[in-house]
Amino acid sequence: MGKRVAVVGVGMTKQRSSRPDVNGQELINEAVRAALEDAGISRRDIDAVVIGNMDHFEGINYVDTWSVDGSGALMKPIMKLTTGGTTGTTVAMAAYYHVASGLFQRVLAIGWEKNSESDTTGAIITAFDPFWDRPIFAGAVAGLALEATQYMHLTGATEEDAAYVAVRERRHALNNPYAHLHINLTIEDVMNSPYLSWPVKMGDMCPRTDGACAVVFASEDVVDEFPHRPAWILAVADRHLWSYTSDPYVNQALETGGWAPKEVYDKVGIRDPLKEIDVAELYLPYSFAGLRYMESLGFCERGGGPALVRSGATDMGGECPVNPSGGVMSSNAIGATGLLRVAECALQIQGRAGDRQVPDVEIALATGFGGCFWSDVLLMGGEMPEKPRG
Repeated sequence: MGKRVAVVGVGMTKQRSSRPDVNGQELINEAVRAALEDAGISRRDIDAVVIGNMDHFEGINYVDTWSVDGSGALMKPIMKLTTGGTTGTTVAMAAYYHVASGLFQRVLAIGWEKNSESDTTGAIITAFDPFWDRPIFAGAVAGLALEATQYMHLTGATEEDAAYVAVRERRHALNNPYAHLHINLTIEDVMNSPYLSWPVKMGDMCPRTDGACAVVFASEDVVDEFPHRPAWILAVADRHLWSYTSDPYVNQALETGGWAPKEVYDKVGIRDPLKEIDVAELYLPYSFAGLRYMESLGFCERGGGPALVRSGATDMGGECPVNPSGGVMSSNAIGATGLLRVAECALQIQGRAGDRQVPDVEIALATGFGGCFWSDVLLMGGEMPEKPRG
């Protein structure tokens, strides 16, 4: 019989363009210490550690053992995971399964990145197939641009529609003291920003960030030991279906983006996601994703993303606020980015999100995106589920 699992502690560093004052282990340690203090426990109480980042960005092998001085994992079981942009949510799901299995009662999940010391584009290019992918994709931005043009072709969406997402994310980030970017952009600012790869402009894209996040997962058997309201994991699902970006046709990737959310909804009994989910922390690395993902998540019909975003339904005070934290477009320490979505959902459920708090949150959705159109989804709630759900 599996165990039900909750998030009971959250720690994160302030996200910045560069943290020259600390090395990688020290950056990790900031988040770990904050999470342990938040949970009211010490390193000795942790049974296992799951850690992840894009290790080939910084050129560090065996980051699980390299980071021990920062993670506090000395003489404890450690698992390392690296799955592109989904790394943070994959780390969260692995920690969840570690506890749900009954093997461990308290597991520490850590995501981090020091992008100021890495060559993200160079790493992505050299990881791609040299014949089919490398000449076309040239890093993350060009791949996202291909997705954006396909979405525009299929739905009639415009660059200005996407700009509404960028403005929302930057406005929300003004309420988040941990966010990397604090800039109040207008639609005109985004539209007048320089192109990186048409139709994606500077104002449409996420930054490169140094930062870390740590989250404590605990079993139902020990959850009463912790000081804050548990944020329960209601269900998780993922789709890591392809190994190369050229494996799926882009329109096929657009279709399959909804498979993981549908699996989670079916497990929990969600029928109308926009109305039943109180807040969503979504991995939106650029503005066009904030249109397409509304459709993949079942918040609206195909092609309805622009109208939904323009309506204000996803703004603070709207029907389902999306990314009250400012999201990925305001902070992107890649290995930590997905885990930050989980951490922010936990804070929302616990009512501890400060100026970015959405009132009366009971159901929260966190997602991860990356790799070859991979998708992770975690649904979290304020009430303990009737049974564990994988």
